[in-house]
Amino acid sequence: MNNLLMQVEDEIAVVTINRPKALNALNTETLSEINELFAEIGKRKDIKVVILTGSGEKSFVAGADISEMVNGDAAQGRTFSLLAKEAFSRLEQIPQVVIAAVNGYALGGGCEISMACDIRVASENAIFGQPETSLGIIPGFGGTQRLTRLVGKGRAKELVFTCDKIDAQEAYRIGLANKVVPQAELLDYCKKMAQRIIKNGSLAVSIAKQLIERGADTDLDSALVLEATGFGLTFATNDKKEGMTAFLEKRKANLTDF
Repeated sequence: MNNLLMQVEDEIAVVTINRPKALNALNTETLSEINELFAEIGKRKDIKVVILTGSGEKSFVAGADISEMVNGDAAQGRTFSLLAKEAFSRLEQIPQVVIAAVNGYALGGGCEISMACDIRVASENAIFGQPETSLGIIPGFGGTQRLTRLVGKGRAKELVFTCDKIDAQEAYRIGLANKVVPQAELLDYCKKMAQRIIKNGSLAVSIAKQLIERGADTDLDSALVLEATGFGLTFATNDKKEGMTAFLEKRKANLTDF
């Protein structure tokens, strides 16, 4: 792949968007590579958690590649948006947990891809924003939808309508970031979080991820029925038997299902 790097160690994959000269901006090739790589990751049993980050210290992802969009017509704009939809939805659909390690600028498509991740950890120099209306367009990679679900309609409208950029602490305050850490500690912090997740039942975590994703867009009663089904499924696993037996025997559980 030309624009992505991946390293796998101790069941953790670190995926780096690597277009430093373009501040890791997302073009068609990069979106296609994200879709392809995460489809592959979703099939791998040796990866339990993915950390997604951007190369360099200045930018996570600065946005979509404006040089590619500038001459596009309506049909091309829609196609570009649907490509991002497919790629970003892949992050939500794979069984592994995806942590965004947001270093520096997360603007436009950068903010949008971070929102498709399960957890967002921001470095102290992170800057979030949806500046699209200042370019005469709208957020097209999920910004009008995922942002609303994360921070509410009022704050989402304010960010989209004003194009204001917010720092990491403000992102944390409104619920756009889960944690804020010093830049030098960002990747280590995310790896330690990944290790805490891996210690738990990976299959249970995966089922919980699916239920949270599906239930968020479902009425409560239907979502609780989905949860009951998922709860029942976990009762058929080796991890359930091992986890509960270990608890009763006051020992550490050896959870192996995925």
